[in-house]
Amino acid sequence: MLSFFLTFRRMFRGIWRGLKEPEFQVLFSLAFLTILSGTLFYARYEELRWLDSLYFSIITLTTIGYGDFVPSTDLGKAFTIGYVITGTGIMVGFVTQVFNHLQQARLEEVKKKRTPPPE
Repeated sequence: MLSFFLTFRRMFRGIWRGLKEPEFQVLFSLAFLTILSGTLFYARYEELRWLDSLYFSIITLTTIGYGDFVPSTDLGKAFTIGYVITGTGIMVGFVTQVFNHLQQARLEEVKKKRTPPPE
């Protein structure tokens, strides 16, 4: 359980670190807006609760797809097709950038440990 929280903390530090760069800010905004749009759509047109809509949006975009929720309307199915095609690429780009920043932070920590203090 401790390793889960440490990993979660590292992920948020990677996001915080990345927010200083314009490219990351754009990906973060796109990922946020994509998840928000899916959440709003599924809550409105598929009549899911807000938490269920958020859950379904994230599970869909991360390609986990448990299958516990599925679009029940034709409009929902059509939206989901476009949502998956566009959103998956955005999420892959975002997650890649988060892990790049995590890796850079880790390399800097290792470099600091290996560098002897000044005399």
